[in-house]
Amino acid sequence: MTNKRTNKNKNSTSILSTEVRKKFEELQKHLNIHFKDELLLYHAFTHSSYVNEHRRKNFTDNERLEFLGDAVLELGVSRYLYATEPGMSEGELTKLRAAIVCEPSLVKFSNELHFGEYILLGKGEEQTGGRLRPALLADVFEAYIGALFLDQGMEPVTGFLESVVFPKIGDGAFSHVMDYKSRLQEMVQQTNTGSLSYEIIEEKGPAHAKKFVTVVRLEDRELGTGIGRSKKEAEQEAARQAIHVLKGNVAEGEN
Repeated sequence: MTNKRTNKNKNSTSILSTEVRKKFEELQKHLNIHFKDELLLYHAFTHSSYVNEHRRKNFTDNERLEFLGDAVLELGVSRYLYATEPGMSEGELTKLRAAIVCEPSLVKFSNELHFGEYILLGKGEEQTGGRLRPALLADVFEAYIGALFLDQGMEPVTGFLESVVFPKIGDGAFSHVMDYKSRLQEMVQQTNTGSLSYEIIEEKGPAHAKKFVTVVRLEDRELGTGIGRSKKEAEQEAARQAIHVLKGNVAEGEN
């Protein structure tokens, strides 16, 4: 059985040119993730249109890996949110997770990694701009995660998410989907520590691309600063930072 698998791997990789295989080697070096079974990596970037043009070559498209990667990604994000957002309700966690794993977010992750450059496409799909198609880019990101999970397990997947996805959550990239102002208000009311106030301290940039800088204070104490494309967005980001500050104070008090 091992010989059959080895032969299949050789046959599948042989249809890739040396130049294409070299690109995948460069991708692995760039990500610092090296596959034990490189065939899984190739499959993750193989579109069905490519398979249709190479029916005799034993190649597989990435649809099944995408299915698996979707579930693995949700699990990884869920574990992270469960550990880092103890104050969120089930509904809030679900809402935030949905924003992180939605197609537009996955497209951004994929573009930042330049995944589109590595997709194996059929000629027709290539000519019609398939390499830039959002759904295709999102699918490739999920397929890559599925391939990595099969090749090495959950721990390397978590490491990959820690470098690509999780920092954006911590930086507030998805704060627009959460009502942090309401959560902050509830926390302050529960502790009865005073009243909150928001103040715009700066407006930056030209009129068509203005950014607002807002601070939130609890009485005279500054808790957080937020920057956003609107006053509301800046206030939400300031409130998000304030929540982390207050959570830290609670933890210190408990210790």
